Amino acid sequence: MIGEMEGATDVLRVTELSKSYGGLKAMDGVSFSVKRGEVMALVGDNGAGKSTLVKALSGAQPPDSGQIESHGQPIELRTPRDADAAGIGCIHQSLGLVDALNVPENVFLGRELQRKRFGFLPELDHASMREKTVELLERFGVNLSTLNTPVVKLSGGQRQSIAISRLLLQDVRLVIMDEPMAALGLDEGKRVMQLVSNMRDQGISIFIISHNLEHVFQIADRIAVLKNGRLVDVVETAKTTRDAVIKMITFGSVH
Repeated sequence: MIGEMEGATDVLRVTELSKSYGGLKAMDGVSFSVKRGEVMALVGDNGAGKSTLVKALSGAQPPDSGQIESHGQPIELRTPRDADAAGIGCIHQSLGLVDALNVPENVFLGRELQRKRFGFLPELDHASMREKTVELLERFGVNLSTLNTPVVKLSGGQRQSIAISRLLLQDVRLVIMDEPMAALGLDEGKRVMQLVSNMRDQGISIFIISHNLEHVFQIADRIAVLKNGRLVDVVETAKTTRDAVIKMITFGSVH
């Protein structure tokens, strides 16, 4: 495998993944691995197959053929619930937040904590959700001035952090981020990249789909390049150049 890190653990390995839509081969024999605690970036022009690959890895749209493994064990990702069970979380560009809810309510959305009032009446345990949200944000270095504000009033970077925190509440081992810095300002983008770095430091792997090569070269350990549904190469960021990656994106050439 090109660009492998010796002795590292494969959190995810895909082998010969393919997907067709009618006569169009959107993904053609794609193979690569993601190591524990690394950031891998996926780059390529529009139509390169990035969205198809993300859908396959998040369980949104299974591939036609090929194999997906987690920690050496074959897994089937037929639904997003399958991906959750495998420790794979996906942050889409829409983020999936409910604007009218505050931070803890979004973090625990669908997994709300309850307590018994008077010993028998179930009600939401807002205090525990707030406490655990604070612990989670502190663990990954996320600073929010208030947790009670509806998330619609928060900045793009803050909203991104909340969406990521909701994933981290689970036993997630791989976080897939689809264009996480899109439409963010310089400072907001730096905050998200710092959060990515903090996750990596705690052994979580991150798979980032991005068109911004400046961000990619700042944060990624390795870069995978797709063109016309095929994997051109996987390169170590420290051993390549922006010009070389642009050449692969444009011409599908390694040399």
